[in-house]
Amino acid sequence: MAAPGRRGRCARRRRGERGAAVVDFVLVLIVLVPLLLGIIQLALVLHVRNTLASAAAEGARYAATQDRGPGAGEARTRDQVDGAISGRFADDVTVRRVTVGGVAMVEVVVRASVPALGIGGPAVQVEVRGHAVEEPP
Repeated sequence: MAAPGRRGRCARRRRGERGAAVVDFVLVLIVLVPLLLGIIQLALVLHVRNTLASAAAEGARYAATQDRGPGAGEARTRDQVDGAISGRFADDVTVRRVTVGGVAMVEVVVRASVPALGIGGPAVQVEVRGHAVEEPP
């Protein structure tokens, strides 16, 4: 059985801590919310970058086929980007024929600005390249 005065001290201590959980919750949220938003924004930037890289590789493969040229590869790249994310990321698409080690290749370069801190924030410049070996005539 507890001493009679002991019960009163515990009750007084609990009354003095009333509302402390709310303060703890707010202080933890001040740290966690910006961290979570930063992780989400980083994931979005990486998603756009990976999508652009995939579209550039697809455009290079398409332009490297025997009966197509750089114009077809550029159009294919723009279509891939527009279908996957948004056409505004496909404003700067460059397709050119290059020779690497004596092998004819097609190179597709896509440059885009991706917002790094939300829609109205500063942008990060992303440049990706796709290559494919050109089919002989």
